[in-house]
Amino acid sequence: MTTFFPYEEMTWDKVAELPRDTPLVLQLGSDYDRSLLASQLSDPPRIGLLPAFPFGWRGSGLELPGPIFFQYLSNLLDSLRDDGFTRVHCLMPQGLNPQSFQALNPASFLTLPHEAQKQDTAFVPPDSERGKVILIPIGHTEQHGYHLPLSVDTIIIDAIAKGTAHKAPTRCYTLPVMPYGVSTHRASFAATLNAGGRAFEDFWLAVIDVLVQRGFDRFYFISGHGGNTSFLVNIVKYAGERHRRIFCATTWLHTSGKIGAEALQKYRTSPIGGMGHAGELETSYMLHLRPDLCHMERAVDETDFISTPDYYMDWIEGGSLVANPPWDDDSKTGSYGAGSHGTAEKGRLWLEAAVEEKIDHVEQIHEQHERREKRRRAGYGLWGK
Repeated sequence: MTTFFPYEEMTWDKVAELPRDTPLVLQLGSDYDRSLLASQLSDPPRIGLLPAFPFGWRGSGLELPGPIFFQYLSNLLDSLRDDGFTRVHCLMPQGLNPQSFQALNPASFLTLPHEAQKQDTAFVPPDSERGKVILIPIGHTEQHGYHLPLSVDTIIIDAIAKGTAHKAPTRCYTLPVMPYGVSTHRASFAATLNAGGRAFEDFWLAVIDVLVQRGFDRFYFISGHGGNTSFLVNIVKYAGERHRRIFCATTWLHTSGKIGAEALQKYRTSPIGGMGHAGELETSYMLHLRPDLCHMERAVDETDFISTPDYYMDWIEGGSLVANPPWDDDSKTGSYGAGSHGTAEKGRLWLEAAVEEKIDHVEQIHEQHERREKRRRAGYGLWGK
């Protein structure tokens, strides 16, 4: 009998130990019949299920152009093949056909019956949410040392997005979290996926295009993964130029603005360098949100980052230099920081601060959009010609 395991709940070193013929399946949506899936794969002993892809295909409620959508998927599947896995698949609802798109291997795709085949699938977001700031949370599936799972970035940003939408329901609405982003440092440690920078930008610009066509005009990309940030900056710039009557924004990372930074400084116990990656901050969040996925007995503090005055690693990075040296220059385990300093109570306090910060940003986005629209309607500058 086939057993299924969630890929994203593993640590990177445990993924490295998996037999390379273990079937790994990325699902479009969820709630497929697992017995049918096992049968299609000839009933192997184990199947690894990757996080469900939330939208983008016909029937998902937020359909994107096929080539853009499938390139994103193809890059993710290639990440697993690059790690040596030989049985890598994408599971999709019956009726979708990726074979016409170049650069894809049709043998990688499986189809099964799914609710998304229905043609009356509700829009995402519903049209009733027009006028609100649309939160677009993006995490990632990435190594986080020996003590945290691959899903850290996704779990944290999902909690922040949902907390923000819950506390400000008349001001914002959150899309389902995307568990896949960009990693340009996959060579050092196993298990990290990569959507690819260009595919990432094309995908999220297409999301904005579709939503603008449906009447939405305020967007806030929020990220749980630092590797997404430079690409999100490009996206908001392109989106603002392409759609001149919207306000589309992003930030560096969660818990990094004025409110977040003050909370970090107030409660942290590690020195600078203790919050780089899988350190005090992310470990605290996870101990609060998903303690069952934390393996604190395996936590290794690594703060021997090669630092200079204008290049060092912490949650709110300082200095004017931007670089991307190999991670294994500075880490033996995949961590940059002091995970042993993490506590569930600090995670609770920092989550509260992060939500408060996002609500403040939502209000600023509303104000920016409304004041700019007022100027435009009044014929300010070139708008009056």
